Amino acid sequence: MKPTDTRHPDYYHKVVDCQWACPAHTDVPEYIRLIAQGRFTDAYMVNREANVFPGILGRVCDRPCEPACRRTRVEQKPVAICRLKRVAADHKDEFRARLPKIPKLRNGRKVVCVGAGPASFTVANDLMPLGYEVTILEQLAEPGGLMRSNIPSFRLPQSVLDEELGVIVGMGVDLRLNSPVRSLRELLEKGGFDAVFVGSGAPKGKELKLPGRAEGGANIHIGITWLESVAFEHVKAIGGRVLIIGVGNTAMDCCRTSLRLGATDVKVMARKPRQFFKASDWELEDAEEERVEIVVNRSPKAFVVEGGRLRGMMFDVMEYDLDARGRITAERMTGEEFLPADDVILAIGQENAFPWIERDFGIEFDKWDVPKVDPVTYESTRPGVFFGGDSAFGPKNIIWAVEHGHQAAISIHQHCQGEPVTARLAPGVTLQSRKMGMHEWSYSNDYNPAERRLVPHVSLKERFKKLNIEVELGFTPDQTADEVQRCLNCDVQTVFEAKLCIECDACVDVCPTDCLTITHGGEEADLRTRLKAPAKNLAQALFVSEPLRQTGRVMVKDEDLCVHCGLCAERCPTAAWDMQKSFVHWPHAEDQPAPCHPQVKTA
Repeated sequence: MKPTDTRHPDYYHKVVDCQWACPAHTDVPEYIRLIAQGRFTDAYMVNREANVFPGILGRVCDRPCEPACRRTRVEQKPVAICRLKRVAADHKDEFRARLPKIPKLRNGRKVVCVGAGPASFTVANDLMPLGYEVTILEQLAEPGGLMRSNIPSFRLPQSVLDEELGVIVGMGVDLRLNSPVRSLRELLEKGGFDAVFVGSGAPKGKELKLPGRAEGGANIHIGITWLESVAFEHVKAIGGRVLIIGVGNTAMDCCRTSLRLGATDVKVMARKPRQFFKASDWELEDAEEERVEIVVNRSPKAFVVEGGRLRGMMFDVMEYDLDARGRITAERMTGEEFLPADDVILAIGQENAFPWIERDFGIEFDKWDVPKVDPVTYESTRPGVFFGGDSAFGPKNIIWAVEHGHQAAISIHQHCQGEPVTARLAPGVTLQSRKMGMHEWSYSNDYNPAERRLVPHVSLKERFKKLNIEVELGFTPDQTADEVQRCLNCDVQTVFEAKLCIECDACVDVCPTDCLTITHGGEEADLRTRLKAPAKNLAQALFVSEPLRQTGRVMVKDEDLCVHCGLCAERCPTAAWDMQKSFVHWPHAEDQPAPCHPQVKTA
């Protein structure tokens, strides 16, 4: 193998697995260390640089960072990254003075965002400090998109939503509520906008066309539409027996909301076994804690209507054969079952809906009637029209919409400045040593064996008294103090200088995970078998040094095993190893270089 080029930003970025997994590349270990120091506002601002909505996402993020957490390599449970984000948001001080300043003199460019969801607000957040005039058009009476209409207030309090959206509106955004867009052509031709961003989400719930659907329609509801009606208090009750069709996160919100509106018997009906569920594990756990029954291997067959009223549903009972990798190889029906119900809620997925975009206006649609969008620039086939969030690539989580907004804002900025939207800065990385003395570091490098803390919840008796009682209470100060110590500081990198190494093997001997080996070079496949602990995770790169001066051998480190304890650097007599914090900079619109236009002399 050639020596590892650690100058490439992806190398150290990928080592910080939580940050690598986060779509917005939030510097997770950094804000956890700040929380450990009681610097909650600083931690909040580190969060906000990337994810914009720390208070919101600290409650309802899908947490792609946690399955990636290296803590799972030494024990079962990851660090409670998401809930620590909430700690920073809940305990921050006033921070608005630390936000980017909005210039009084605008740059003359106007941008309109369709839909007041997380993607549009991120675009506004990034463009307002650059002097743009940003208008957000929202068809509903309140901003937030599906964050407000589809996430129940017992999970995401309206006050948290209002605060974080209000910060961006306070930058001077022209937010227009009750303003549905009827025609993209009219918006572009008469609105006077230089660019359009579509962040309208995936507002159409999927239908289930089965016998009895029309006859029982009064008691058969589309999940996201029903949740919206509950959020805006158009629906305040539901029948005692409720069936939820589907097993994604929307289904979990529907079943838990049903309990709060008077249902006493709620069943979630899943067509496949549990390992195929789309809902997050914690969403399932919360629903089951509230005594929701999840029934597997039931395929909807018909709505049963008697006397003009819904009586229940008929299901095919399914059975599956699985291969060694857990994939379904065969399925068959083994019978049928009737389940009574007063109401049925369909939560089987969401679709994009663009009746307001003319099909002869230069925007191409694919076979699913979704606009064709460049996955890097987020521009459609019509220049100046950009998409992001669920409207771009279908339903995902809020954190994905935020990252789409960041990237679309870069493209919008480039477009409005007359620059190619493909001209984008590459990510960068800087390293700073954490050495304070001969064997001292400016971070805690001790391994703490503490188990993951459990977030306190409101009691089952209390949580159903009102629809808006937040179920999760957040970590207590003592729990926070314990949980932050579980972070392994993966962003504090073991940086090696080959020219300083005397091959004394001290680092190899002291390494608690056997991740270091000094050996002769070779091809990667061969090298992985000759390490002190064979490197079996091919997805994680090996670090290979330049040839060492004494013998020409190389220092090899398996990044998959390293827990960044710093013992190698403490033991090294020549300081060939150092512990350095990696700051990976993921460019936003504000980082793009100002366009250089030639001056035109006048007579």
